[in-house]
Amino acid sequence: MNSTQDSGAILRDVLDRWKAAVDAHEPRRAACHFTEDAIFQGLHPYSVGRQGITEYYASQPLGMTAEYRILETRQPADDLVLGYLDVDFSFTDRPTIAVNLTVLLQQTEHGWYISHYHVSRRN
Repeated sequence: MNSTQDSGAILRDVLDRWKAAVDAHEPRRAACHFTEDAIFQGLHPYSVGRQGITEYYASQPLGMTAEYRILETRQPADDLVLGYLDVDFSFTDRPTIAVNLTVLLQQTEHGWYISHYHVSRRN
């Protein structure tokens, strides 16, 4: 079994569910894909935990959608997957924001969750 494929499949599974919640503008559902103590650094000041993540996504405009492309994956431990991605956040009334996204997924007894999320603008 190829660990890179496994890491990619794990990453796609979690991010597809995250994307569906973001695209549907369902902040609580988006936040449920993160660990309880996740470090979250979007384009606004960072937060820790699901409440801050919920508030961040609730502040996003209706109609915002995310398209991602996985650039790199690593599995530094059996219960961790690191992903580096390009993400385009599109809006109905303003230009698309292109970002790099780094996520660290952690496996818990309930499945895989995002424990660290860090966005930086692409030039």
